[in-house]
Amino acid sequence: MSKTTTPAQSETAKNDDPQRNEPQQTEARREEAAGAQLSTAPREELTGGPTLGIVGWVRWFWRQLTSMRVALILLFLLSLASIPGSLIPQRMVDDLKVETWKENNEFWAPIFEKLQLFDVYSSVWFSAIYILLFVSLIGCIVPRTWQFVGQLRSRPPGAPGRLTRMPAYTTWRTDADPEQVREAALGMLKRRRFRAHVVGDAVAAEKGYLREAGNLIFHVALIVMLLAFAAGQLFKSEGGKLIIEGDGFANTLTQYDDFRSGALYDRDDLNPFWFDLKSFDATYERTGPQKGTARTFEASVRWGKPDGKEQDAVIKVNEPLEVDGTKVHLLAHGYAPVVTVRDGRGKIVVDKRPVPLLPVDGMITSSGAIKVLDGYTDKNGKKDQLGFKAWFVPTFGGHEVSSMFSQFPGLDFPVLALNAYRGTISSGSGIPQNVYQLDTAKLEQFKDEKGEIFKQLLLPGETMTLPNGAGSITFEKDIKEWASFQISEQPGTGWALAGAVAAVVGLAVSLFVQRRRVWVRVVTGKDGVTVVEMAGLGRSESPKLPEELGALALRLYEQAPPAAEPEPEQESEAGSKREAGAESGSGADVESDTAPDAPSASASADAEAPPASEDTADATDPHHTEVSAEGAEK
Repeated sequence: MSKTTTPAQSETAKNDDPQRNEPQQTEARREEAAGAQLSTAPREELTGGPTLGIVGWVRWFWRQLTSMRVALILLFLLSLASIPGSLIPQRMVDDLKVETWKENNEFWAPIFEKLQLFDVYSSVWFSAIYILLFVSLIGCIVPRTWQFVGQLRSRPPGAPGRLTRMPAYTTWRTDADPEQVREAALGMLKRRRFRAHVVGDAVAAEKGYLREAGNLIFHVALIVMLLAFAAGQLFKSEGGKLIIEGDGFANTLTQYDDFRSGALYDRDDLNPFWFDLKSFDATYERTGPQKGTARTFEASVRWGKPDGKEQDAVIKVNEPLEVDGTKVHLLAHGYAPVVTVRDGRGKIVVDKRPVPLLPVDGMITSSGAIKVLDGYTDKNGKKDQLGFKAWFVPTFGGHEVSSMFSQFPGLDFPVLALNAYRGTISSGSGIPQNVYQLDTAKLEQFKDEKGEIFKQLLLPGETMTLPNGAGSITFEKDIKEWASFQISEQPGTGWALAGAVAAVVGLAVSLFVQRRRVWVRVVTGKDGVTVVEMAGLGRSESPKLPEELGALALRLYEQAPPAAEPEPEQESEAGSKREAGAESGSGADVESDTAPDAPSASASADAEAPPASEDTADATDPHHTEVSAEGAEK
């Protein structure tokens, strides 16, 4: 009894037949191998979730941490975490600004203190992000590096069975010998710096390894930068010193106005050297819209080491003095009026002492304090202390509501304004005070005969006589200048610069270099004519791949010109028909070489193509080529 089957059942039976499906599966595996390993990115494996237990959760966490997605998220979080450090005063930069901010924001100060917002870059949460990013980058780079090394040691894979499926494809027929064409293709590709070799009847070539190399260089450079920054923070030392003309500095801890160092820095390792500020020179623009802008800004110093000779140097902005890895930067400058203070009996208590005042604007309007702590007595011989709030302008421009202002930073018309106090400035308890501010909590301000606040403007050489025979203060004609320096030692800066340059170079290479593969298959058709096929595959879609393949095909075309068309009268009638079919197929091939839609025509023919094991015969069959042409026309 016969058994009937429906068309659907018949098709199902064909699909379930392992012998019939084996060539198709083989072809799919060959095409997958042809495009594999164009990237060193780790493959994503679809799993049902981490294995229960501690080991499973650790593996799952490690896979998430070492993924590129998490690395980018951590890099973004690190940039966000750096924002508070640029908006909120930091102790490592300026302790005075931190204390001032806390006094002006009493409600937020304890909250910010608990969140470590005054020490952002050394806080626990910032360090955690930093370390996680470091581990994530290492976890990303190590497997990709080994995979890339494996690709460099291996050869490009052989050509897939159906080159017509590649994004860029061309073909033509030639009378040249197949072996000669393959040798010509191999030499041409090698001259174009392709890694090429012959696999079977085809030449396999690959180029663009620098793309992955640039990608790895970029990530390695990020790790180098992270390590350099970490070393710089842990082993750095940084301090500031204000020096008046004629004074000097020795690189010892007691000489600094303020000093900060990393957690692993040994303060006994300060580099021994000294320098004296001989003079400070500054010139300014006097006319035009840039009036008051500094033109020259330099400090002339003499420096030396305990076991070396003295040397002269000039320190400018961004041109520091460097001594054995320690850099001395010029930060700012200002004026130090010279004053002389006498007590109530006319005895000189302060003899021509320069008092540095701090600028408050670009025209160097300055403010500060003059303190007389020891040696002062009133007219009755009673010991007391004097304090003066001082304002100084190098070029007097007039009065505002409560203060005067300068109209030029040069010493054209200097004026000193003073408010006088008496009382207890320092109790001798050892509590440090700001030398540029006067705490008036325990001071009494002098009053004039009318009971008003006693204050006075002084020109160079003038004297302010205090009420009730309390003494006097003289503004001397000599006005000195001061300069503030930053003395810093920070290892790793060279490595950080090298890492930054390498990161830029690696990123540029990974963006502009394309990884691609080219195959040239040369076979002999059934009619004895040599068929040449060329195809290209890139890591990503790029319009340059077809252009490059076209240029390579033109070079090979010169060495393997197209076959001459046969004379129809020399053939029999059957042979003429067969030759007509071959001629029709040749026309389709030439069109695919020159027309951009040739891959589409080849793909149409593939719909009716036999399995992969017969690809070579099909590619050389002129009747099969004719089907390709008909498919293109449809």
